[in-house]
Amino acid sequence: MENNRNFLIAMALSVAVLIGWQYFVVSPRTEAQRKLAETSQTNADKGSLQTPQTPAGTKQSDIAAPSGRESVISSPQLPASNDRQAVLSSGQRVPIETPQLSGSINLAGARIDDLRLKKYHETVKDSSPTIVLLSPEQLPNGYFTENGLIVPGKGPVIGASTEWQAPEGAKLTPSTPVTLTAKADGLTVHRTISVDDKFMFTIEDSIENDGSSPVKVSPYGRVVRYSKPEVASAYVLFEGLLGVFGDDGLKEVKYSAIEDSKKDALPKSTDGGWMGITDKYWATALVPEASRPFSSQFLYLTGQRPHYQSEYVSDPIDIAPGQASTATARTFAGAKVVDIIDGYEDTLGIKQFGQLIDWGWFFFITRPMFHALDYIYKLVGNFGVAIMIVTVVLKLFFFPLANKSYKSMARMKTVQPKIMELRERFKDDKQKQQQEMMRIYKEEKINPAAGCWPVVIQIPVFFALYKVLYVTIEMRHAPFFGWIHDLAAPDPTSIFNLFGLIPVTLPHILMVGVWPILMGITMFCQMRLNPTPPDPTQQLIFTWMPVIFTFMLAAFPAGLVIYWTWNNTLSIIQQSVIMKRNGAKIELWDNVRNTFRRKPKTSS
Repeated sequence: MENNRNFLIAMALSVAVLIGWQYFVVSPRTEAQRKLAETSQTNADKGSLQTPQTPAGTKQSDIAAPSGRESVISSPQLPASNDRQAVLSSGQRVPIETPQLSGSINLAGARIDDLRLKKYHETVKDSSPTIVLLSPEQLPNGYFTENGLIVPGKGPVIGASTEWQAPEGAKLTPSTPVTLTAKADGLTVHRTISVDDKFMFTIEDSIENDGSSPVKVSPYGRVVRYSKPEVASAYVLFEGLLGVFGDDGLKEVKYSAIEDSKKDALPKSTDGGWMGITDKYWATALVPEASRPFSSQFLYLTGQRPHYQSEYVSDPIDIAPGQASTATARTFAGAKVVDIIDGYEDTLGIKQFGQLIDWGWFFFITRPMFHALDYIYKLVGNFGVAIMIVTVVLKLFFFPLANKSYKSMARMKTVQPKIMELRERFKDDKQKQQQEMMRIYKEEKINPAAGCWPVVIQIPVFFALYKVLYVTIEMRHAPFFGWIHDLAAPDPTSIFNLFGLIPVTLPHILMVGVWPILMGITMFCQMRLNPTPPDPTQQLIFTWMPVIFTFMLAAFPAGLVIYWTWNNTLSIIQQSVIMKRNGAKIELWDNVRNTFRRKPKTSS
């Protein structure tokens, strides 16, 4: 009785966790992604959020902000507009064209505020619009980076209101850097902006002191975002403001957290690091000059146009009259491709830049899982096939443990008649019954808990694969075969509309596709390899568990369901072979038949 109670408690907790995950995480995430997909098509060129307009000429310093929410970087705050093309054509710009990026640099402030990711689309269709990463401040979804110079105690001398001059016909490409020039308060700044063939910009300022007295200037950088994106699932990954600050390591602040706090305290003087704003697949990050200490902070500035800001100010540079000095910074703006991010950390020496990708607490499982999948993908060209091959490799790796487990289960089946006899003989003495059962297990070298090990092994692999599918951009829009065009999205088919034959829109709970059904069938068959439990409650749980899991996993990424289905299939084959070698009867078909056989009526 005690074993049955513990078993029921464990099953209830497992089902509760999965139902909770489905209700609080998977369903909201799916709904958010659906709404985002519906609005992105029409809002890509106009901005995605409506915000109140700010009158022209309003200064950021004039906008009321709660005490503590202050930035040393002030700049004009431009009125909001919904016409992206009109905003882009209203001022002078330098085009950007690389294999990965297209857009322009705004000569007002030398901001990088117009950027599209050429190789990434909003949907799986190549005809859908490309991803818009950065947008001008005037748009409701304004999102940009800015670098400038501050005179300590006075504010920006080269900043948002600075008008830069560019050579006629200038165009920024990986092979053609652009040099801009600006003059202000006795300073002449020549800014050379270069970009690689991926997502990293390098900004090098040559600062000349044209005056008759020495000056101190501090390089600064900031990432500003006016819109709050749809956060897919705060429980699965981080989205918000983040950075690495010297030896203090990674600091992450969610949008909701920065809204509730006055200001997020960061190290006041740090050697090396980076900071920025990250989404699920995209990020914008500033990398100050490593040789010069800097101070940084995360801000949520309220007012007529609230916005989020990640900023830094480097220690001052002393420039004598008639002399010049240089300051170098970098800006990352693009997709969080693992190899690219890791490459920047290694080649540019950016501290812990790989943490721009949220690998989670179990990174020691998640990262190796991704690299294994990515390596095999480069060999076979299909992430779905790579998942299946990795599953086979994991099966081989854990074969000794699983083999021992299945052998123990096979022996348990051979002694099942003795166990049933004991239960009948000592049905009124539970303690004696347990003692005799343990004696038989010891004599036959059977571990009653051995059957749990295959499940225990599968759980961390399951969650690691889920994290990889959900977080890494490599899995985004990765096709399998047939109707699976995106392994990171749920199976789009459903049995309840006859897999698309009936043109009806179904609620998410009824989107039970082919792969979830196959998963449920393989799970049902795997459970039926074992003898039917004598306890009616356990029989009921074993009967309905595959059905429950089918509905719950239907909303999970298709790649995860494919993994579970394939893993179940391999487990069925492995367990059947081991059972046959150990002389245990394979009762799969008998148990399946008995499950659907009508029970005889008991006479009263």
